[in-house]
Amino acid sequence: MSTGKNILFIMFDQLRFDYLSCAGHPHLHTPNIDWLASQGLRFTNAYVQSPVCGASRMSFYTGRYVSSHGAAWNGVPLKVGEITLGDYLRDLGMDAVLVGKTHMKADAKGMARLGLSPDSIIGARVSECGFDLYARDDGLWGMGKDGAYEPRPSPYNEYLKSRGYDGANPWHDYANSSIDADGDIASGWLYANATLPANIREDDSETPWLTRQAIDFIDSRGTNDSPYLCHLSYIKPHWPYIVPAPYHNMYSADDFIPVNRHPDELIDPNPIYEAFAHNVIGKSFHREDVRHHVLTAYMGLIKQIDDQMGVLFDHLKKTDRLKDTIIILTSDHGDYMGDHWLGEKDLFHEPSVKVPLIIYDPSPDADPTRGQTCDALVEAIDLAASCIEWAGGAVPDEIIEGRSLRPFLYGDKPDQWREVVVSEYDYSTTPMADQLQVSAKDARLFMIADHRWTFIHAEGGLPPMLFDRLNDPNEWHDLGRDPAYHAQREWGYQHLQDWALRCAQRSTISDKALVARRQNSRGTGIIIGAYDQDDVSDEDMQFYRGKARQNHLKE
Repeated sequence: MSTGKNILFIMFDQLRFDYLSCAGHPHLHTPNIDWLASQGLRFTNAYVQSPVCGASRMSFYTGRYVSSHGAAWNGVPLKVGEITLGDYLRDLGMDAVLVGKTHMKADAKGMARLGLSPDSIIGARVSECGFDLYARDDGLWGMGKDGAYEPRPSPYNEYLKSRGYDGANPWHDYANSSIDADGDIASGWLYANATLPANIREDDSETPWLTRQAIDFIDSRGTNDSPYLCHLSYIKPHWPYIVPAPYHNMYSADDFIPVNRHPDELIDPNPIYEAFAHNVIGKSFHREDVRHHVLTAYMGLIKQIDDQMGVLFDHLKKTDRLKDTIIILTSDHGDYMGDHWLGEKDLFHEPSVKVPLIIYDPSPDADPTRGQTCDALVEAIDLAASCIEWAGGAVPDEIIEGRSLRPFLYGDKPDQWREVVVSEYDYSTTPMADQLQVSAKDARLFMIADHRWTFIHAEGGLPPMLFDRLNDPNEWHDLGRDPAYHAQREWGYQHLQDWALRCAQRSTISDKALVARRQNSRGTGIIIGAYDQDDVSDEDMQFYRGKARQNHLKE
């Protein structure tokens, strides 16, 4: 049954699972997110379906694996026929509203083929992952010789202009840049400037702006309005790595977690890992000065995020909204920060593919697990199933590939919970595909992981990777080509085969409806396999008996 509650679905961009004090960071104190964890359940083994923004988010929103929904990388359109979280919730009487980022690319050709105008209500929702927009801002407003990275207008840029920040792109010139000693713009695109304060009033920077947008939306809802899901999707701590004062110099090398990398990782490495470790980002993060500059800003951005969570949670308390608001807090993927000689995300080490996940449910049913942790293997696709159940619906498991997490919150463990998690990465648009000489169709990686092992299969004839996280918790030693671990690689391939054989595309009819069709079709007058009337019941023949009304045989 429906909880009758609203859902506040908070997502950060590129927030590591271990950069919160409730997750064990010794120096980055996040008391407001910690408070949420003390009131809810924190999942310690939450994995995304792809370690890249667009593909990961489309799995969150559809409840389906990347190979099912097909939006395999940033800028790859989500097929017009894919049903999303907003579609499910709206059918259950719940609004679905976006404040912030989705990184969704609309299937313009598919919409045109079906005659769906993006200006129509249906077309707008198809274009926006099923959400109604309160404010969409994907947070990357780059400009270069080939034009703008994002052609749509930026509501955040318009806000900055209204506040007196001049120029065509104040997002870059102020929110994501500083000023150097000569009075010139010190661009946040350059790691060397990461420790400088962004040239913006802190209250006007992206994170506080989005918090206010969310509060304005929440306050706009009356007591007689439909329940809602508000997807509050922050842009930070994603790069550009720069943050306004006072957050720009709160942290120094003494506050950093020691970098997790070992020289042995670069000795006879898997060719895929080698390509990423030596791309332009990886080589930058080999440098200690780069890592120190970036971590200073990254930790400051997270501290600013936590402070804004305090603003948001305090508002919910003051307006007495906590009692009727379910809160989900997570991230779309992590950030290597120099670990494993890598920067950014992309591969499947834990700093990249694991994310924080905290769920607060105010109902008394969730009291048994408040302040606890859950180590079950959880996937991003589980959140869509959970939200559908909160809205009072039955999860359509012919479409949704995740499973509801609500039983965990209520102190129960679902029967036959998954043994492994799966993540996918399509690197066909990257220079590494050229370097490895693999085709666009073969530039794909698949991860299978349980509580101990991480197995990675590569298409295109490239060797697999394998990590024993029990005996090698730092993930330094790739066993993917070690003859002694043949059996464990076979374990990975068996799970990958089982997953690949799942029923993922028969999504227009439920299993229940299919089972119902097993009944005798004679009830609808289709009679097969009968020789004479002795093989058929009178009931099945009742519409086919009687005197012939006309005789055309004599004509």
